[in-house]
Amino acid sequence: MNPVLEISDLCKSFGGLHVTRSVKLRVEQGERHLLIGPNGAGKTTLFNLIAGDLMSDSGSITLLGKNVTRTSTAVRAQQGLARTYQIVTLFGRNTLIHNVMLALLGKSALRWRHWGTLFGNSDLRRRALDVLEAVGLAPKADLPLSQTSYGEKRRLEVAMALAQQPRLLLLDEPLAGLSSEERDAIHSMLQSISRDITIIMIEHDMELALAYADKVTLLHYGEVITAGTRQQVVDDPRTREIYLGH
Repeated sequence: MNPVLEISDLCKSFGGLHVTRSVKLRVEQGERHLLIGPNGAGKTTLFNLIAGDLMSDSGSITLLGKNVTRTSTAVRAQQGLARTYQIVTLFGRNTLIHNVMLALLGKSALRWRHWGTLFGNSDLRRRALDVLEAVGLAPKADLPLSQTSYGEKRRLEVAMALAQQPRLLLLDEPLAGLSSEERDAIHSMLQSISRDITIIMIEHDMELALAYADKVTLLHYGEVITAGTRQQVVDDPRTREIYLGH
C-alpha cells in the first residue's frame, strides 16, 4: 500500500538561508505523526511546502500516490489535504456555523452557484452542524466568532479542516496559547478523529503530543535529525541535546 505522504530530498532556500535540507518523510495511512524541533527548525515551512503554499527548490512530494510537487494549494486540497495554521485563520465577522459552511463549500458544486443564498441551504447547514457537533461546538453554532474563547476558535479551525473531509490533516500547533483545561478538551477532540484521516502535527506541548503520536520526526536547521517511534526518538541522545534539554 502506498503511503499517504512521501517526501524525498526536499530543499527550500530563501536567498542564502536553507530552511529545509534534503528532507525525507514517509507517513502511512491512519498514522499520527509529530514534528518537533526548536523554533526556526523549519517545521512550519515544511507544512507550507506540503500544502503548496510554498514551492520547493528541489525534491518531490507524493500525496496519496500522486506527485504534487508542482501543483497548487487548491489542487492538493481537492486531492484530500487540509490544514490549520499557527495563527488562527477564521472569518471573524461571521458565526461559527457560517465559517464551517464556507469550508464545506470548498469541495461542493454549490460554490459555482451564482444565485440564491447559500446560507439558507438547509442541507449545507445540517452538514455544518454535524461537523460542529463532532468538535463540541454545536450549541454555539449561531454565535458570532467575537463571542467565543480562544480555545473555541482553535476547535472551530479544526472543524473547518475536517469539513473538507481530508485524507491528510496538517495541524500547526493546535494547543498553542491554550489553558490547561482547553488543551485537555482539544486533545480529547483530536483523539476522537477517525483513523481514516492521517494527521501530521507540530506541537510544543510534549507531554500531550507524545501521548498522541505514533511516529515522531525531529527537525533542526531544516534537517531531519532523527525519526521513528515515540520511544526511539525520545531515547535518542540528539533529541535530548537539541530539543528536550536533558
